[in-house]
Amino acid sequence: MLWVKERLEEVITRLDVDTSVGLTNEEVQARLSKYGKNEFDEEKKETILEKVLHHLKEITAIILLIAAGIAGYMAITTGIGWSKVWVILSIVVINIVLGIYQESRAEQALEALKNLNSHKTTVIREGRKLEIDASELVPGDIVELSAGDMITADSRLIESSSLQVEEAPLTGESEPVDKDHTITVEEDVPLGDRLNMVYSGCLVTNGRAKAVVVETGMNTEMGKIAGLLNNTQKLKTPLQIRLHELSKRLCIVALGAGAIIFMIGVFLHGESFPNMLLVAVSLGVAAVPETLPIIVTMVLSHGVHNMVRKNTIIRRIPAVETVGNTSVICSDKTGTLTQNKMKIQQVWHVDLDSKHAENEFCEKEIHLVELLASCSNATIEIDGEDERVVGDPTEAAIIRLLHDKGLTRVDAERQYPRVFELPFDSTRKRMTTVHHDGDGYIVVTKGAFDSIPVLWTEELLEHATAIHDEFASKALRVISIGYKKYDQMPTDLSEEALEKDLHLLGLVGMIDPPRPESTEAVRRAKEAGIRTVMITGDHVMTAKAIAAEIGIYQEGDRAVTGAELNHMTEEDLRAQVKEISVYARVSPEDKIRIVQAWQSHGEVIAMTGDGVNDAPALKAADVGAAMGITGTEVSKNAADMVITDDNFATIVDAIEEGRTSFDNIKKTIYFLLSVNFSQIFIMLTGVIMGWGAPLTAIQILLINVISDGIPGFFIAFEKGDKNIMKRKPMPKNAGIFSGGLGTKIAARSLTFAILTLGAFMVGMFLDIAPHILPSREVGVSMAFIVLSWASVINIFNIRSEESIFKIGFVSNKGILLSSLISMLITLLVASVPVIAGVFQVVPLSLNHWLIAGGLALLQLVTGELHKLFARSLKKEAVGALVEE
Repeated sequence: MLWVKERLEEVITRLDVDTSVGLTNEEVQARLSKYGKNEFDEEKKETILEKVLHHLKEITAIILLIAAGIAGYMAITTGIGWSKVWVILSIVVINIVLGIYQESRAEQALEALKNLNSHKTTVIREGRKLEIDASELVPGDIVELSAGDMITADSRLIESSSLQVEEAPLTGESEPVDKDHTITVEEDVPLGDRLNMVYSGCLVTNGRAKAVVVETGMNTEMGKIAGLLNNTQKLKTPLQIRLHELSKRLCIVALGAGAIIFMIGVFLHGESFPNMLLVAVSLGVAAVPETLPIIVTMVLSHGVHNMVRKNTIIRRIPAVETVGNTSVICSDKTGTLTQNKMKIQQVWHVDLDSKHAENEFCEKEIHLVELLASCSNATIEIDGEDERVVGDPTEAAIIRLLHDKGLTRVDAERQYPRVFELPFDSTRKRMTTVHHDGDGYIVVTKGAFDSIPVLWTEELLEHATAIHDEFASKALRVISIGYKKYDQMPTDLSEEALEKDLHLLGLVGMIDPPRPESTEAVRRAKEAGIRTVMITGDHVMTAKAIAAEIGIYQEGDRAVTGAELNHMTEEDLRAQVKEISVYARVSPEDKIRIVQAWQSHGEVIAMTGDGVNDAPALKAADVGAAMGITGTEVSKNAADMVITDDNFATIVDAIEEGRTSFDNIKKTIYFLLSVNFSQIFIMLTGVIMGWGAPLTAIQILLINVISDGIPGFFIAFEKGDKNIMKRKPMPKNAGIFSGGLGTKIAARSLTFAILTLGAFMVGMFLDIAPHILPSREVGVSMAFIVLSWASVINIFNIRSEESIFKIGFVSNKGILLSSLISMLITLLVASVPVIAGVFQVVPLSLNHWLIAGGLALLQLVTGELHKLFARSLKKEAVGALVEE
């Protein structure tokens, strides 16, 4: 139920408690049994066995296991071929081990939320005050709160005095909220406006209170967030979806090709059933790029390493690629786009014109700031560039301005020693202090503009109102200061006596300002085709002003509040989401709705934030980015990555690194599938022509793992294109072969097939050596060497659209060295008799080796010609556009 709208008497009656005595021990035990402890439920974690089974369900693993099963059956029936089984199974095991090691993440979000409740709380039970563990609280407990206390359960206020609560972890609002037990609240107000309630996980910054606990554990507002974390499923990344689709296609290709070969071999050429099973094994192996999962993981891991150097910690490796495809950044305002500390921007002394706070102050303006500081209780401790604020953020802004003008709080206190104080409270909306001032005394009152009892003249009121409205139009929070002097210490220190007939001294306007780098970061994001949206728990005018200042909110955009959002259906929100740039006073559930509305348009969403209230949306977004300094442990553990310097601009750097990683993944797919598809075509052609399989299963495995795998690992170290942040993000629904990748793979595969089949026919049909007669075995050996070497050489084709002779062979030394090693391994396999026997390679003559080397080098020649032709077409297209 909504306890906020019930009359206090009804709340107490419903909870059946005496507010002066509290609950009895028997009632506490009964309610613990009914409601449970004041703790959060935990999400079940995946076991190692479940992770292994998850990886075994991948289509690539299934194909390899089927191939291993068939190879094992043939090894049992024939007594030979066990090496094929062990090689295939070893690839499966390696992929699973690396996958679990690299991708497993500890789900600690709920544990961090739980830690928010590990505090002591003062309660009244059986008429006595006790300090108990917060987990023992039950609905109906009477709790006492004072400045510095963490609130540990949702509670309705019974009594309050000058109570202020910082609700930023829950609502995102940067300023403490004034709470008052006498206020009547309507049912549909946002969380941040429920002024007669205090909520679990928030901090008391000022005053004291007595309250009755109404909700505990998962029923608190913080508990609802924990429930959202449990119920919010993490979507697959676009890369995972694309690779899954690729695996399914490869499976279909393998099954189709296997069926065709089996029928042709058995029914057309009269091949034996066991022989055709072996060919099926070969096709199954050929269809699967065994090293693709490992290389993709290496590319992403290298991206993770690079991001660490750019102040980004990736907690979920596939997020590297997803960051690169980000099309919308949903950013929290407080502490992310802004500095999360109030600063005075404008100052007006009653005798002067208004002035920006960064300008030089005259003596009167310094006097105004000193009096404001003397009527404040906040302190700021500075250690180098770090500052530690104790007290209200509004008062901290005053002390901060005092420091900027070369003074300190101690200076102000020496100038105006305080002798009496009337604390701030939400009813009066002001604070008053009495100070020594030379031979007399001065009363200083600060507070809201309409709450200072000033001796107004018509002219002064009109002028002050105009200044106030000017400050408010800039979304500044306006504080007024008034004073009056006494010759002697006043004897009547009541509110009525001290707070009347004041003289207005001036006004100050303050705001939580944007980070200096936010404007440039938003501009860079826009240039890269990325939309930035502000989502905050703060007031709509403040949010709109900040958004406009940094370039998020522009003419024609809309700003909506959480209340307006509640009246929108899911269909309405999806239809209007592209028009809205600012969301204010929103709840955690609203944030998830906004993220999902954007996702319904096929956008890749990065959600940034630092508060507990951001955690569910961080988890629901394609990429959750938490702030490392100001961020709560809850937000960090729910996110995919953590921005260690809390700099919004770092997000843009991470996107650039993500795009580089995705480009390298596409290069990996181009590199590996060009060979895999050619292997299927080569096997089909050999069987259809009646030659038998030109390659064996174990040869294909060696090519896929050694010739492709070893050089492929170093694709991760390729640098990004210089114009990588000038292009639009890739659509989420774009296929893995989009952008012409499919055409490139087809062209390379055809070249591989022609060269390899050419080598096979030379060895099988041409007599080119006096001591080695043409045979199928020689043809298979020639085909293996050519495809192995050509596969290695092909990596220089895929590195860049530019000629390899322009970018240089040594610009990626890892690829050059690994390529030489891979080619040397192939040479040893074909030359050392013991190893050659295992891989079914027979001795070859010098002529055979020269022809094989020449055919392999043709892969580089054809690749260079293809790139030259592609660049010519591109130049012609650009020229035609210029002419138009």
